Amino acid sequence: MIFEPDETDRRRREETAAIRARLAPRIESFVGNDEERPATLPGLSFARVTAPTPPMSYLYEPSIAMIVRGSKRVQLGGTTYFYDESRFLLTAINLPTVTQVLEASPELPYISLLMRLDMQAARQMIADVDMHDASAPMAGSAMATGPATVELFDAVSRLVDLLDQPRDLPHLGTLIQREIIYRILASSAGARFRETVLLGTQSQRTAKAIAWLRENYTQPLKVEALAELANMGLSTLHHHFRALTSMSPLQYQKHLRLHEARRILLSENVDAATAALRVGYESASQFSREYRRMFGSPPIRDVAQLRRIAHRKNNPDAPADSGQA
Repeated sequence: MIFEPDETDRRRREETAAIRARLAPRIESFVGNDEERPATLPGLSFARVTAPTPPMSYLYEPSIAMIVRGSKRVQLGGTTYFYDESRFLLTAINLPTVTQVLEASPELPYISLLMRLDMQAARQMIADVDMHDASAPMAGSAMATGPATVELFDAVSRLVDLLDQPRDLPHLGTLIQREIIYRILASSAGARFRETVLLGTQSQRTAKAIAWLRENYTQPLKVEALAELANMGLSTLHHHFRALTSMSPLQYQKHLRLHEARRILLSENVDAATAALRVGYESASQFSREYRRMFGSPPIRDVAQLRRIAHRKNNPDAPADSGQA
């Protein structure tokens, strides 16, 4: 039987929708009443959200994220990415972002999965199947979206099925994860991923500088020393750093500091000045100004609002708080 192009597209969309319809209740059952839960397969986790969320800090590791139901907005520096059931989100290096679930309800929760990527396996696959195209354009950041094809969702569905087969999971799970990496590398978003994981490229040297910043963000930053670490000229580092992260090295450090400070304020009983010192700020007033520019409110007001939202979510029958933070 021969399908016309439009008919083929319709049939593939229906196949993908059918796979997602099977996946959704399985993931919901696995997550239960939690919002996020790691799977027994290392690097794989699921999320279930019953209401749209406020903008939240999130540090993406090298990973692929796929939405089974709903949609999401991810802000990286000055760039905003939207994705839903039809797109996956690829992150090739550690990136500090602000994320927001846009579509979710108790009747139709937002459901997603995230799989950390094995960079060594990706390098090996590029070598094995000769996927590196030196002539391919490498413009764009280390975050990208690509089409969530029926083949990709089928591989993800088989991986989730394996969670009920603990004897097979350690062996077949690795094979399916390699298949998922192959699907990503072969996709329209694969060029950026290939460039970032290949050793010896400008992106890989920039990724080394990014990794150092990630581990040492509380320390004073000397961009010249960072360029020397990456074995790059100062202007070259700036150019490639901004291309990968949509930020300069100083902006990237600031984002890491502010995201971590927000986490500390939400999870620990400390004041803004203490959080500022712990993430590397010498001036509490500068910290407050920069925090407000990034998150829209001063630290204490922002955290109080997030806690009220979380309280209402966990206690839906509680009366609404009409006071101002």
